[in-house]
Amino acid sequence: MSEDAAGWTAAERTEIANHKSNGSWTLIDRSQLPAGRSLVRLIWVYKKKRSGALKARLCVQGCAQTAGIDYDQTFCATMRPTSLRALASIAAGNGMLMR
Repeated sequence: MSEDAAGWTAAERTEIANHKSNGSWTLIDRSQLPAGRSLVRLIWVYKKKRSGALKARLCVQGCAQTAGIDYDQTFCATMRPTSLRALASIAAGNGMLMR
């Protein structure tokens, strides 16, 4: 067992708690699954940050999903500061307002 096992477990619990609080999914019983449908497969992706923090991400195999059936929204949580500065510079150069 890894010396970081407890840290990875805590990171997984944090990720699950985040999904629950965001309402990212609805848990159903297999018997509630519509005929001809299958469950979407999930995988864990682990990363050890430079600071030493352990990060666990729960990811869906996107190739197994159908737009409008398995999902109806996409989400990007962050923008790099350099991207924001570039966008602001272009907007300012063209006399545009950002909101």
